[in-house]
Amino acid sequence: MNTLTDMTPDIARFNMVEQQIRTWQVLDLNVLSLLNQVDRHLFVPAAFQALAYSDTELPLAHGECILAPRVDARLLQDLQLQSHEHVLEIGTGSGYLTALLAMSCAHVTSLECHADFIAPAQQRLSQCGIRNVKLVHSEGMPSNASHPAYDAIVLGGSVASVPAGLLAMLKPGGRLLGVIGEEPVMCATRVVKQADGQGHSQALWDVVIPRLHGFAETPAFHF
Repeated sequence: MNTLTDMTPDIARFNMVEQQIRTWQVLDLNVLSLLNQVDRHLFVPAAFQALAYSDTELPLAHGECILAPRVDARLLQDLQLQSHEHVLEIGTGSGYLTALLAMSCAHVTSLECHADFIAPAQQRLSQCGIRNVKLVHSEGMPSNASHPAYDAIVLGGSVASVPAGLLAMLKPGGRLLGVIGEEPVMCATRVVKQADGQGHSQALWDVVIPRLHGFAETPAFHF
């Protein structure tokens, strides 16, 4: 476990990338470069600063958490973002994944159901010099689900199934990435929107992460 009480942030971040993230099949050089640039300890509550670069989830208020860094890294890798793309993130949390997304694309709209998370996340992003993000207080399914505005959508927590309305928010050829299923079996899944509006899903890797608040527990849509 890499803790800031044992080493400097630079060394802890380097060890996180080399020991946790590379070994979890995250090998995209652009992704690894971003992980080495973002100071993760800036996005971690003060009480858990010593664990900022450790391979573990860290608690936030309201029973939420910051995902383990290897999970954020692999989500970023599997989104395969391009510099011109617009991304919707559901579940801002501390803003760490938001920062990685913003550094990979043209613009991020990030929705957060807890209003008191927004100002601290905005401050952290500004501290990192990140300006291409819009943070929005929104609970559950986005209200503009019929508007196809995004090249990619990423879910910051697990869901029982992907609501069909989220596909409507993707441009043709756009993709959604989320962790789908029920404990103890969940799977990171990429869904690509076809020309006819249907989604083609691909199971990528198994992982169990906390639920995304505001989404139905009963499966609402099947691919």
